[in-house]
Amino acid sequence: MERQEILDGLIEVLKTIRTIDPERLVGVTEETDFLTDLSTPSTELINIAAKVEHKFDIEFDDDDIDHMGSKVKDIIDLIIMVKARGENE
Repeated sequence: MERQEILDGLIEVLKTIRTIDPERLVGVTEETDFLTDLSTPSTELINIAAKVEHKFDIEFDDDDIDHMGSKVKDIIDLIIMVKARGENE
């Protein structure tokens, strides 16, 4: 799965998060920060992670969530890592 595909899917997920202003999702890039650029409450990141798991049919470990950064690229990297880990099991 390409990074752009993941980014597009992630934006679909973010459109379902009521605390994120949809106008802020225009022009989201891998460098977009959830906390500063999208004004996402830090507590909402867990909800986003859960929706991402469902969207991409993956399951994050607790350690994955603990080490997730606040930028879009961090969650894309995490999705790629978890998918690769699943393929190797």
